[in-house]
This record gives sequence, structure tokens and C-alpha cells, in this order.
Amino acid sequence: MKLRFSPRRYPLTYLVAVIIAFLSLYPIGHIELAENVPLADKWTHMVMYGTFALVIWWEYGRSHTRRQWKKLLCWAVLAPIAMSGLMELLQAYATTYRSGEWLDLVANTIGVLAGSLIGIGITSKLKAR
Repeated sequence: MKLRFSPRRYPLTYLVAVIIAFLSLYPIGHIELAENVPLADKWTHMVMYGTFALVIWWEYGRSHTRRQWKKLLCWAVLAPIAMSGLMELLQAYATTYRSGEWLDLVANTIGVLAGSLIGIGITSKLKAR
């Protein structure tokens, strides 16, 4: 069976997923700059997962001649949200230096949805060419 969502076809998607997993599980110390920005942690989550979803949409649009909405819904929306939930659970139960938060999962989901909206626009432009 051939893996269609392979690292060869989607290298940036896999790279972003690995970076997010690393950053989610790495012990990060106190960041003084974040104290001055309201909800800095939540903004960071939205940007990370928005970028993740956007990269998936862009690579899908680059690799395919037509959109298959069920696959896109699964891979570009549900999979990043599921990954974010898994990362929050791992932070809560597999580490002593990080804490999983429901609001982080909400911020991740907002980021995925925002990235997907932008991704729809980008893939539409790619198809118009």
C-alpha cells in the first residue's frame, strides 16, 4: 500500500509537525518578553497551528490537480487539531515541566481554522493558474 501523505510529497508539513512536537515537549524557561504581551502564549499557539494548517493546504494544492474535500477536512483540519490535543495530553501527563491546558487546545483550533481559511484562498489561486 502506497502512503499518499508521505514525507516525500509533503516535506514541509512533516517538518512543521516535528518542530511543533519538539517545541510542545521541550522544557521552556521563563520568557520575560511574553509578560508584556496579553495572551502571548495563546497567540503563539494560534500562529504555530495556523502555520501548520496553512502549510498542509499549500502543499496539497501544489501536489494535486483537484481538491478532495473529505481528505482535506481530515488532513488539513482534523489531523492538526488531533495532534494539538495529543500534545496537550502529553504535556499534562508525560512531562513534569509542562502543563496541558484546555485554552491552549482552543487557541490551537482557532489557529487551524484561520490557517485553513487562508489555505482555501491560496489553493484557489493555485488552481486558477
